[in-house]
Amino acid sequence: MTHQHRNWVFGAIPSAATPALALAILLALTVVTPQSAQAQTYNVIYNFTGGADGASPLAGLTMDAVGAFYGTASAGGSGQGTVFKLTHNSSTWAVRPLYSFTGGNDGSQPRARVIFGPDGALYGTTTAGAGSGCNGSGCGVVFNLKPPTACKTALCAWTQTVLYRFSGGSDGGDSNSEVIFDRTGNIYGTTVLGGQDCFFRGCGVVYKLTHSGSGWTESVLYIFGLGVNGAYPVGSLVFDSAGNLYGTTYGYTDGLYAPYGTIFELTPSGSGWMQKTLYTFQDGSDGGSPNAGLIIDNSAILYGATTTGGAAGGGTVFDLSPSGGSWSFTTLYGLTGSGPLTGPDANLTMDAAGNLYGTTFADGTHGHGSVFKLTRATGWIYTSLHDFTGGSDGAYPNSNVTFDAGGSLYGTTTRGGTSSNCQGGCGVVFQITP
Repeated sequence: MTHQHRNWVFGAIPSAATPALALAILLALTVVTPQSAQAQTYNVIYNFTGGADGASPLAGLTMDAVGAFYGTASAGGSGQGTVFKLTHNSSTWAVRPLYSFTGGNDGSQPRARVIFGPDGALYGTTTAGAGSGCNGSGCGVVFNLKPPTACKTALCAWTQTVLYRFSGGSDGGDSNSEVIFDRTGNIYGTTVLGGQDCFFRGCGVVYKLTHSGSGWTESVLYIFGLGVNGAYPVGSLVFDSAGNLYGTTYGYTDGLYAPYGTIFELTPSGSGWMQKTLYTFQDGSDGGSPNAGLIIDNSAILYGATTTGGAAGGGTVFDLSPSGGSWSFTTLYGLTGSGPLTGPDANLTMDAAGNLYGTTFADGTHGHGSVFKLTRATGWIYTSLHDFTGGSDGAYPNSNVTFDAGGSLYGTTTRGGTSSNCQGGCGVVFQITP
């Protein structure tokens, strides 16, 4: 079976009529009864137009202290994507573009979430732009955005600063992941390509950006190559309390070594970092090809999701628990899919009670994706919060979900909505209220 990460080619949307993925059910999962959503209200709160506001958001939202949301759109604006702010005014929601990428040295096609750094600025990545490498489209950047200091209205554009431009060589290229910060303000992330000469464009790296004087210096912590440690780290990283990093790799396209991806750990060791593969996916009941990164709870248990595999072919939700100096992998739930690569693309979200929330790209009743909840019980109880129809409600979410103070969930879809300026719609921002 040939594997590819669907977001590497913009606009590649699987049809709802894709033939079902033929998977062997290797192990029996805990049987729980799926439940329909009860007392949940789904609303589209914004339809992207494909103009200055952007189109096809491929990431979730970040909320500030006063309840405004910030996000990225991979297209629209000047044609290369935008960073936007979404605010609630009385009974309506409005998007204000903060920055429009030009495809030059500033980057293009942001596919990851923006987050707030220690200085209050927004930080993010782009997959392309800023050069002629990586098949001529540029290899992407790490950037920040700061509000203008002398502006007297809310309409002034924010100021973008490029912190690092990837070359596609040993430094990496094509970053699909959001960045994270350590306690001293250093930035960490992954690139899908670059690093070692692996299938001509590299298998990806884990990098660190250190602030020095007025600039930032990149150091590569680990380079993925042709081996058992996996390749193509698509998702974001997460720290544990000891300063170790954890992430996932998507796997290989030719079936060698670890074709369905891995979970890895990077541990500080002297002046460098030591890599250890904690789990290798088999694309059976355990799942395979994770695009999503990991989240971690207070007991240092890691949680994640896969796009393929599982007992019902729609990917899986899993945990990885530390156990006596090693790690124990558990499939928490197998999602129901209509074809290959239909499962979750984005990180899970955990509430205070330990319940898990996420989206699937093309699972669900209508084959256009879903929003789900897994309730922690003796087993894990699955609840569908919304199944996208592919119409005005949206389609194909790559987004994680974000809670507001009242317990409502927010996210985005890459397609669907009411705009006719994009084939299949320009995407929406949605809200699910309890």
